Amino acid sequence: MEFNQWLNERLHKTIESGLYRTLRTMTSAPNPKVNVDGTQQLVFSSNNYLGLANDRRLIYAAEEILHDFGVGSSGSRLTTGHSKWHQKLEEKIATFKQTEAALLFSSGYLANVGVLSAIPEEGDVILSDKLNHASLIDGCRLSKAETVVYQHVDMEDLEEKLSEAQSYNHRFIVTDGVFSMDGNIAPLDKIMALAKRYNAFVIVDDAHATGVLGENGRGTSEYFNLRPDIVVGTLSKAVGTEGGFVCGSQVLIDFLRNHSRTFIFQTAMAPAICAASYAAIEIIETSGDKRQRLLAKSEQIRKSLKVLGFSLKGEDTPIIPVIIGDPSAAELFGKRLQEEGIFAPAIRPPTVEWSESRIRLTVTADHSSEQIEYLLESFEKIGKQLSII
Repeated sequence: MEFNQWLNERLHKTIESGLYRTLRTMTSAPNPKVNVDGTQQLVFSSNNYLGLANDRRLIYAAEEILHDFGVGSSGSRLTTGHSKWHQKLEEKIATFKQTEAALLFSSGYLANVGVLSAIPEEGDVILSDKLNHASLIDGCRLSKAETVVYQHVDMEDLEEKLSEAQSYNHRFIVTDGVFSMDGNIAPLDKIMALAKRYNAFVIVDDAHATGVLGENGRGTSEYFNLRPDIVVGTLSKAVGTEGGFVCGSQVLIDFLRNHSRTFIFQTAMAPAICAASYAAIEIIETSGDKRQRLLAKSEQIRKSLKVLGFSLKGEDTPIIPVIIGDPSAAELFGKRLQEEGIFAPAIRPPTVEWSESRIRLTVTADHSSEQIEYLLESFEKIGKQLSII
């Protein structure tokens, strides 16, 4: 069979299943209102939680460094790609996260894969939450350790599996801090208690919690006042830029610098992005009011949708999954929203279970009261049209 014909047959099955995906083109900066495919859309699907991705202070910080360092890093961190801005940002992240040290990766995905493929060894076991992000799942697959999946935030199941795993050399519990599709917070206090009881190490991906949870926005560690062994994060959500990081002890960071393939062989982030990220973290450290507005708006939407009769998941985060059910129904709901001028695409398999296809709403601190009211009115209108409520 000819190569393209083979791929086309496989792609046709995707189309028939209703799971075919296309790209939407944004032609303006990330704001609550964005030009999408030529039309103005009110965006309720962005991870730009604090509205920093288009903040003038970040733009000016990046622009200044662009003139000094250029647009690219030119190599990996261990060759020509390491600049003083990479070092300054790592020091800033470590201080912000209250750890001994931090290490930058070119994305949060690479950070998760880099940690899990480098640290657990053959003879070890990784206990991974069923709804962990794809980057954690792929990291587990690349690890030489065995992976055991426990039911989502089910501490009884985790304890049972930890008890059965005592013959392994080392045990690692891996979890998202905030689960990106369900919007709920991992019970880190209970996980840490089980880890202590069964002599396990804890790895937390704090991508959606950094800048959002905790009194100072430091994430789930601050939210629970606990210190996991390894905290992974991203700069692409509330921080508003791009890149990833790992925080922990100095020896952990030294080890990853020498053994993590996704650090060693990956081109470094541009220094200008590091400078913008540094500025963003300084803003986050002093933007408690912005964070409070974000969480208040999220809670307003959550409560209002429940009153209307929608089925929701999640808690206390700006991620609000509205369960529609059938993938085709979710897709239709997303299209109707777009017709109303709201961009919140359907989330379907394989990202979520077939029966839990959804509209995954995300809120930002910059959404106005009027925009939120319009969102709620549109949900009520479409929900009744499609007999969902």
